[in-house]
Amino acid sequence: MAEAAPQPLALPSGLLELCALLGAPRDSPRGPEQVVQKRGVKNLHSLDPEVLSVFVPPFVSKEDSQAASGNCMTLNKTKWRSFRKKREKPRAEAGKGLPEGARGPDSEDVSIPNGVDLLALPQLCFPGGMCVASEPKEDCVHFLVLTDVGGNRTYGVVAQFYRPLHDEHCFYNGQAHWEVSRPTGGSAGWFLPFAVCVVSRFPYYNALRDCLSCLLIHLKLCKDFEVDNHIKDFAAKLSLIPSPPPGPLHLVFNMKPLQVVFPSRADPESPVIDLDLHLPLLCFRPETVLQILTCLLTEQRVVFFSSNWALLTLVTECFLAYLHPLQWQHTFVPILSGQMLDFVMAPTSFLMGCHLDHFEEVSKEADGLILINMDNGSITCSSDNMAVPDIPFLAAQTFIQRVQGLQLHHELDLARAKASTDLNDGRACRRAWQQRLNTHIQQLTLHLLVSIFREVKNHLNYEHRVFNSEEYLKTRAPGDQQFYKQVLETYMFHSFLKARLSRRMDAFAQMDLNTQSEEDRINGMLLSPRRPTIEKMASRKRSPKRTVDRRMVVSMPDLQDVAIPELPPRNSSLRKTDTASCRSGTAVLNVPSKLTYMFKIPEIHFPLVGECVQAYYKDCVSLLSKAMGCLGPDSSMLLARYLYLRGLVLLMQGQLLPALQDFQSLYKTDLRIFPADLVKRMVESMSGPERAQAEQMPKLRRLIGEVLAQPGEAPKADDRVKNFELPRKHLELDDFVQRVQESGIVKDTGTIRRLFEALTIGHQKLIDPETFRDFYTCWKETEAEAQEVSLPASVLEHLDKNECVYKLSRSVKTSHGVGKIAMTQKRLFLLTEGSPGYVEISTFRDIEEVRSTTVAFLFLRIPTLKIKMTSKKEVFEANLKTECDLWQLMVKEMWAGKTLAEAHKDPQYIQQALTHVLLMDAVVGTLQSPAAIYAASRLSYFDKMKNEMPMVVPKTTAETLKHKINPSAGETFPQAVDVLLYTPGHLDPAEKVGDAHPKLWCALSEGKVIVFDASSWTTHQHCFRVGTSKLNCMVMVERNQVWVGSEDSAIYIINIHSMSCNKQLTDHRASVTGLVVQEGLVAPSQVYSCSVDGTVLAWNVSSLLVTSRFQLRSGGGLSSIRLHGGCLWCCTGNRITAVAVNDSLRQELKIEENFQEKSASFLSFQLVPEQEQLWVACAGSNDIHIWGLKDLAQPPQRVHLQDCSKVNCMLRVKRQIWVGVTGLSQGKCRGKIYVIDAEKKTVEKELVAHSDTVKALCSAEDRYVLSGSGREEGKIAIWKVE
Repeated sequence: MAEAAPQPLALPSGLLELCALLGAPRDSPRGPEQVVQKRGVKNLHSLDPEVLSVFVPPFVSKEDSQAASGNCMTLNKTKWRSFRKKREKPRAEAGKGLPEGARGPDSEDVSIPNGVDLLALPQLCFPGGMCVASEPKEDCVHFLVLTDVGGNRTYGVVAQFYRPLHDEHCFYNGQAHWEVSRPTGGSAGWFLPFAVCVVSRFPYYNALRDCLSCLLIHLKLCKDFEVDNHIKDFAAKLSLIPSPPPGPLHLVFNMKPLQVVFPSRADPESPVIDLDLHLPLLCFRPETVLQILTCLLTEQRVVFFSSNWALLTLVTECFLAYLHPLQWQHTFVPILSGQMLDFVMAPTSFLMGCHLDHFEEVSKEADGLILINMDNGSITCSSDNMAVPDIPFLAAQTFIQRVQGLQLHHELDLARAKASTDLNDGRACRRAWQQRLNTHIQQLTLHLLVSIFREVKNHLNYEHRVFNSEEYLKTRAPGDQQFYKQVLETYMFHSFLKARLSRRMDAFAQMDLNTQSEEDRINGMLLSPRRPTIEKMASRKRSPKRTVDRRMVVSMPDLQDVAIPELPPRNSSLRKTDTASCRSGTAVLNVPSKLTYMFKIPEIHFPLVGECVQAYYKDCVSLLSKAMGCLGPDSSMLLARYLYLRGLVLLMQGQLLPALQDFQSLYKTDLRIFPADLVKRMVESMSGPERAQAEQMPKLRRLIGEVLAQPGEAPKADDRVKNFELPRKHLELDDFVQRVQESGIVKDTGTIRRLFEALTIGHQKLIDPETFRDFYTCWKETEAEAQEVSLPASVLEHLDKNECVYKLSRSVKTSHGVGKIAMTQKRLFLLTEGSPGYVEISTFRDIEEVRSTTVAFLFLRIPTLKIKMTSKKEVFEANLKTECDLWQLMVKEMWAGKTLAEAHKDPQYIQQALTHVLLMDAVVGTLQSPAAIYAASRLSYFDKMKNEMPMVVPKTTAETLKHKINPSAGETFPQAVDVLLYTPGHLDPAEKVGDAHPKLWCALSEGKVIVFDASSWTTHQHCFRVGTSKLNCMVMVERNQVWVGSEDSAIYIINIHSMSCNKQLTDHRASVTGLVVQEGLVAPSQVYSCSVDGTVLAWNVSSLLVTSRFQLRSGGGLSSIRLHGGCLWCCTGNRITAVAVNDSLRQELKIEENFQEKSASFLSFQLVPEQEQLWVACAGSNDIHIWGLKDLAQPPQRVHLQDCSKVNCMLRVKRQIWVGVTGLSQGKCRGKIYVIDAEKKTVEKELVAHSDTVKALCSAEDRYVLSGSGREEGKIAIWKVE
């Protein structure tokens, strides 16, 4: 079969989509002369504007490298009124209206970009009408946003200017106007308006305004026949400027006399910001800004008004930027001409802008509109019955304080600066000031959104994509309920939920993570039901003037200590408000400015012929290559941007192979900006010889395979958001598990199964809807009651700040008086009646015995709870009556949980015990029957464990074990810990102080990576992914990178500062099993990697290039490598080989020469340089074998590991070898660690702290060893090294 013909490649467009000249038609029934036929006329009649010329790239084709023929078409036949009316697209007549020299038989219509409606463009370019002026007027600029039927936006900048009506330079439709005789009457001295409109796919408002300003200098002075040429040359320049990739590199182009800067977006998820974000803060008070943001968040029908057309677009765009990463998804028309006013009658949500002259007309004709007057800073409603809710109180007050702390006037900064003698230097200074201010405003508005929606994540179930909106609303303050009710119904919030449930690490998620309180970090690790802490209760006491509900504090953890002062008078432009008392405010506002870099685009020479364009491309490539050559080894971010730009320019030159090589380098340098779709189209457009030549290069062959393997139209993942609903039918076990997880009550599957057993005691194993509803209601009522618990200050001082009250009894008689028994995660205490006081009953650690009995009172036997303590002689008694049996179960479960937590150094036991206790309470409240206590006892998991199978922790284990953490917290099942890596803390200039802490990196299943702050063992970065396959190895490189080897044959490179994975190395062809870094005093320059097929690669860290490679002669099965004595030691199943870096064999240890068993194989090994020894673990053997490095032929020494089934990992720490195994303990299969003295070759310790096999070991500065277990337990133990 013949090969399919290559598909033509659509080249990427530059900044320009379209450039148009607009003015009055010459052949209209009422010509310009008739408008001014009477001298002294006062009311000038309007003309109907028209598109005179349109210029669309490309301006030079590959085939024609001789003549500079731009695509110019003339439109002069049709008159348009509104783009809402469907009309036939006007056609251009061949050759008509083209400047001389551009006419020819091949002149033809050009395709107009989508989203640009030429019928509506004249109205938008002259929104106030087109009038002849009796005197010259200043040039002016305004801005457009054009939207196509698919919702895609393009952006226009319009420059209006005036020319004398009967000047010899005047022009119509690009035709010379020499034949018009000069009138002798009153038409002399009049000026006619024209407009040039530039349309781009990017909102470069400031940059394109600067470009048009430079163009107007030429247009106002040029002859008639030169006009189209000037505009065409201008359009051609813009069409040749590439769009900068996301990141810190901005492009600079010399438009003469201005140096125009085209800024890049901060990251692929962020919009381009090329406007002054403080404009709304100059137009409105901070309180009004918040009202407008509320209108947008609740998706009202909003209309802005101003007498300044330019401000309409700029200010509305600023408000949309304030909402990022939330996105306005409805109609957005920032400028409506007089003929388009009926648009405001639309029934759906919209954001529009009108001239202030139409304010009264719009307010009378349309109901339900939010009318915003930008000129006087007011906001009104067109209907009296409209009620726009307020932004939540604390978030609003903090926002106002921060806005008042901004410096909004550049002139105040200029007061101390010397006068600039260079125009472009002054503009650069102003641009730098604006960039800093924009950054502050973006941080300020982003923190506002985080403050409003921070607690949404607490009501999400990620596994089943469920949001419990009803429960979320219950946690909101009464005064904020209306705001949240309206917001939760919007499309904008629905898209926001989709992003949260997909765990997208966007600007919102990053800000949320960076501003988390320590308590929230701890809560993320400890999955107990949420209750207000003692610290939060105390903060309620300190804010007597608070008008909002107490629960609002929970949603603003980083603002809990803020005392809201009386607001000072608004004077934000002249002074900075002292916000030192606002701890979180200063933390957010003091954001270091991000470094930006400039790349100056070379000059474009004219006339515009193919040779000039090719020369321009060559200059671009030369300058980019030179810039890349000047980069240091730590400039990979800039290198990626240069590679992206050079690849685009080479592609425009038609050099597909060099362009593909640049994109391949980009692929491993910064994956975020890799243009996958473009590269795929490049490959598909290659001819057979080109494709064959590319596939001869291994790197390109791999890249081609990967981009072509990506499905063209992959089935879209189910990203629906479900709202939690109570069941309407009977639930079996699996359905019950899912419903409980969706409700947010419990996530752990094992606990939910025990709950199912409790609720179905004595019944068919089905949960009916009524039972589930009763249980859910009981749980939520208890949760709400706990939120309202308020303890006296005299009681609070006796409790730790992180304690929470989880259960409060009725008022009962006790041996310490009458009062209520309170349970926290740490103790029991009595809240005495009368004058409320605190009497401690016991900590759970101090309990010796708990039993339920009865005491006689008259003729009654009253159920009584007795608690005996180890530190007190007297026994505490409480006449709990009907609550007695439940309290006995709860106290015994908490006592058992505390005992296990202390024995295993694992706080998760306490958190799980608390969950069991609250579930017991809910079960008893649900069943309301004599069997309720028996049913609740099915949840007494730890108490049964303690009684039935006493888990005695060996003394050596208890003394060595320091702590346990659970990386699977928040998951429905535990996950195996595949790899562990500790990175020491150091303060880098690019980091915040909090990021300088040491970190623990934990690889779980399917490419998941969890990062812990090793100074507090709290989550530093919740789960993010590197690929989707199992991870095999990790290593730190140059203190700012973590390299991760994966089963999918890729090496992923994580930036420690940004916690992002934007680079990957794809030179291996099989699973990457080992990584090793050169050791030395200086930063390593080489990293060695190996894959299971026996390939070993050496990488240059700076360039990420392979400097050498070799293939082990022993074949596949390569599982790990070590570097020692200038040799790489490689472990395969049947041999351990020492290979010099030049691939020469030094030593070799073969399995068949040392073991008779056919099933024997090498599992892992360690080198001990001090003793010149090789320690090896073998399959089928419970011994560690030790060879001397000088002579591997000598018989090995052996260290016997008693009760060892399989060795999984080995680690050298100081003079010890730690061995992680699957072994036997107390007759059960457990994870064990043997600590062997490397000198004495004896087992010093046997450590047993994992219920599943030990899969990973790592050292923390030789002071601690961390071990990770298999999926049955999925925890990490921290051991002290002696």
